[in-house]
Amino acid sequence: MPEVLRVDPVNPDEEIIARAAAMLMRGELVAFPTETVYGLGADALDAEAVAKIFAAKGRPAWNPVIAHVADREAARALCTQWPTAAERLTEAFWPGPLTIVLPKRPVVPDIATAGHSSVAVRVPAHPVALALLRAVGRPIAAPSANRFTRVSPTTAAHVVESLGDRVPLVIDGGPCDVGIESTVIDLASATPTVLRPGSITREQLEAVLQHQVAEVVHRVRSDDDSAEGQRAPGMADRHYSPRADVWLFDEVQREEIVSAVAATKAAAASSVVVALLLNASVPLGPNDHGVRMPNEPRGYARELYASLHDADARGATLVVIERPPDTASWRAIRDRLARAAR
Repeated sequence: MPEVLRVDPVNPDEEIIARAAAMLMRGELVAFPTETVYGLGADALDAEAVAKIFAAKGRPAWNPVIAHVADREAARALCTQWPTAAERLTEAFWPGPLTIVLPKRPVVPDIATAGHSSVAVRVPAHPVALALLRAVGRPIAAPSANRFTRVSPTTAAHVVESLGDRVPLVIDGGPCDVGIESTVIDLASATPTVLRPGSITREQLEAVLQHQVAEVVHRVRSDDDSAEGQRAPGMADRHYSPRADVWLFDEVQREEIVSAVAATKAAAASSVVVALLLNASVPLGPNDHGVRMPNEPRGYARELYASLHDADARGATLVVIERPPDTASWRAIRDRLARAAR
């Protein structure tokens, strides 16, 4: 199992940060917290180190990773262009859960970008992540610290459960505040385009840029080892999935889902059902578990992955989830739920 070192999330221990930085500079992997989810870190400019991320996660080669950097100057050093849109968005949202995609410099290895001519970069808003980036003095590639397609980790325990000894060191900085992955916007194309929704909405981006932002709806098949065209992380159609089957339902489908759950229980008495609910009620058995989720997007996002990890820990065979409203503020959460249920 990996070594887990607990740090204060606001004022992390300098010796622990220095030790983790030394491991990264030797080409080793280190898992660490960001404000979104825990990342599996490697030196983003070391192709062999980045390859270890793909091996540990079982991540397909077509799926690029985000280069985390300490500040805008470090981001510019990885990009051949820095348009006005990048300046405006980073001024408004960095440090924070926004990733921008721009044309890359040759210093960024192809493995980190899945062979594309662009690189995804962001400055995280977490004291532990920033301390580690400053200590290393280089960008850190850090996709979520979990096996590919599985639920992203928002605690150090989730990392250990998912990756085990595939990562030698995990820095435990407590639970993540945002709880879902960053918004990704492509600025390498003629039209700014959201490639992955996150807590920063398309409408917020448009307000800063003062013009329309497009949004990708096409997703790459997660089982397609020849997939092309994925410009950024988080574009796979199946992702964020617990081991159990996931069914989504709306309030008007409540009776249908109640009947389906009853049929599941009748077919297999040992089945375990977990229900994540907003307003609906679903009859559950003594071995089942119901969770009343927060009725606002920020709180829901913070608890979503933890609830799905808990479902795995309970040995759930089925997770039923009431869909949240179809509004801009819930868009990223509905995206994660849709892909968990694929």
